[in-house]
Amino acid sequence: MNNKPKIAVIGLKGLPAFGGAASVGESIINELVNDYDFTVLSISSHVSKSLKSEEKFRQIVLNKVASGGINTLFYYFQCLFYCLFIKRFDLIYLHHAESGFITPFLRLKYKVIVTFHGIYKENDPKFSSLQNNFFRWSEKQNVKWANTVVSVSKNDTFYVSKKYGREILYIPNGVELFDIPKDLKSDPCILFAAGRVYKLKGLHLLLQALHNINYKGKLKIAGDLSHVKSYTDEIYQMAQGLNVEFLGLVKEKKALMQLIANSALFIFPSLNEAMSMMLLEAASQKTPIIASDIPANKAVFKDNETLFFKNNNVSDLQEKLLFAINNPEIMIQKSTNAYATILKNHAWKNIAAEYKILMEQLLPRD
Repeated sequence: MNNKPKIAVIGLKGLPAFGGAASVGESIINELVNDYDFTVLSISSHVSKSLKSEEKFRQIVLNKVASGGINTLFYYFQCLFYCLFIKRFDLIYLHHAESGFITPFLRLKYKVIVTFHGIYKENDPKFSSLQNNFFRWSEKQNVKWANTVVSVSKNDTFYVSKKYGREILYIPNGVELFDIPKDLKSDPCILFAAGRVYKLKGLHLLLQALHNINYKGKLKIAGDLSHVKSYTDEIYQMAQGLNVEFLGLVKEKKALMQLIANSALFIFPSLNEAMSMMLLEAASQKTPIIASDIPANKAVFKDNETLFFKNNNVSDLQEKLLFAINNPEIMIQKSTNAYATILKNHAWKNIAAEYKILMEQLLPRD
């Protein structure tokens, strides 16, 4: 008989993960699966309904009802109905600040722990003004009603405290370590990678900077470019005249790590982040990094670990690109230092242990 506490996980949408918040949630589940009986509530837009549940945890795949934001909205309502009327759990583990519109109803029956994977202090360009206003309202409901609120971003913990008058907890993201040897036969390239590629990821800055320095080497771009058509068209136009290979979304984690490991430089020009898994994954492969100097990036790595450029500044990015290309030894030393920080601060075993403490505090007592 399974007497482990039963925890419902909402917001990951489908496992195995292809990056982002889903990777965070999946890693925590994998570390704590011997302690808890996890049920992951997913949706058929992100994972096949025929997918068998992992031996380590259950995965309930709910029906897709529409597309885009409507699908996401109904996904959360389906999760709410499932937890209130179909299956009984001991605790709810919720993901994303914007999920808070269901939190007051969950609290009628459960205690809730929620992880914020980023807060937009300005509007997200992927969504309409109405949607962005709803997200901010929903974020507030999570802060108000959840028993425990965790943020992966140290800067967001300060922001939430100031905005809502509630202290929340900071637990950083971790990274899975892959021992991938360098392919000595591969041609070194510059790599840009993101799960969803849209304006806030800053790819346009990189393309313009490479044009400006007359870069003749290979640039590889990994990520889903389908989210904002106008931006997609802009990127393909800007890529003309450069030696660019578009790889699409690289779903298999080991394949992505091999891509990173065999790149000469990883460029991370995001205009806004909470705490990027992609940045941690690049550092875990000891690949030299050039990154925007946004607070989220500088909260993770120091100047002796990453080469920073001024956010949203093409001129500074092109200067840093030339420096990195002409000073490979310095960049390799930075990458070695960044890897040491990964080992010290971002091991999933230690991060999951912090979540276990929080879960134990909220679980019902016999």
